Formats: sequence, C-alpha cells, structure tokens
Amino acid sequence: MSARYVVTGTDTGVGKTVFAAALTAALDGFYWKPIQSGLEDETDSETVARLCGLADNRVLPELWRLRTPASPHIAAEIDNVSIDPDAIDPPAIDGPLVIEGAGGLMVPLTPDRLFIDVFARWGHPVIVCARTRLGTINHTLLSIEALRSRNVPVLGVAFIGDPDEHVEASIAHLGRVRRLGRLPFLADLNPSTLVRAFRDHFDLSIFQPESRP
Repeated sequence: MSARYVVTGTDTGVGKTVFAAALTAALDGFYWKPIQSGLEDETDSETVARLCGLADNRVLPELWRLRTPASPHIAAEIDNVSIDPDAIDPPAIDGPLVIEGAGGLMVPLTPDRLFIDVFARWGHPVIVCARTRLGTINHTLLSIEALRSRNVPVLGVAFIGDPDEHVEASIAHLGRVRRLGRLPFLADLNPSTLVRAFRDHFDLSIFQPESRP
C-alpha cells in the first residue's frame, strides 16, 4: 500500500491545512479531510486544492460536510446529522494519501468518540503540526503523549512559524520525537512559494515509507 499520513495539530488554526497542502504537493499525492465543519468560507479541501495545483480528483470528497462552524459533535447535532466514527476509513487509492483531522487530537466526533480514537484504529503515522510560539511545548508534548498512550505511531513534529531553536529542540528532546522541519510564514502564499518553502525546509525522503522509524 502507498504511504498514508495523518496530519493533526496541537490546536485549531496552527497551520496544518497549509502544511497538508505542501506535503500533498511534495508527494504528488491525494488529500482527504473526512469531516468539514463550516461551509460559508473556503473549506480546507478548497484551500488545499488551490494551494496544491493538483487535478480535482486528487482532493477526495469529505464524508460529512457540516454547515455549522463548530466541533464536529456540536455541528452535527445542530445540523441534525449523525456521524459514525466506525465508517471513517481512508479511501483505497493508488498513491500517497494525506489525511487531515479537525482541530486537535481530542476533538469529539460524537459525544463519546474522539478523532484520536479513529487515528488509533487506523494505525497510520501521524504528523503533529505545532506553532513555534509561547505555549507550544506543553501542547505538543501532551499531543505526543496522547498518541503514544494509544499506540499511534508518530512520524514527527512539523513546526509552523518563525524559527525558535530552543523551543523546537526542547520538543524534539523531551518528546523523543523526530523534528521534521519548519514551515515559515509566507507573506505571499501561493502554490509556487509553498512548494519552494517545503523544499527548502523539509527533507522529502523522511516521508517515504522505508524511512519510517
């Protein structure tokens, strides 16, 4: 089977969608976000399609599209929709697949099930996207600990933002986790600048199945 990577964040709004777009483009792969909450603005799938410059069929349709911009379990209740976490399975495709979660690991899909429960069932390597600003050490180490407590493989941490060597090194050391690279803020964010930034700050060979720890 081709590579499957789950992209999650230490919180909402850390930049994991932009990172997911960069990784999808670098792998010449497919992108899938199982659940989208909030449809008024550009969705994450639409953002990835715009930033990747890939064919439309490379961005796979969501299983649930919820109108309300809220945690999936709240949005589903407001929208009168039922989410079945056991029905969330990565599509069978011929090529690398980048899967983006919603918010952080502990986001509820139903009143009793969390996104991390689905990740544990899959067993695919997880990439944790983390900010480089104050507070990220605590949030990132807690996310790594939560994944490992459920025996979910952690590929590493992708940092997003301005450089902070002390923070990045501390997380890698204390979390005993691979430091994948850092995606800088891009004043002019477009497919060309994103591809260049990923190429300059990440080693693509890390994302090949044979390089997994």
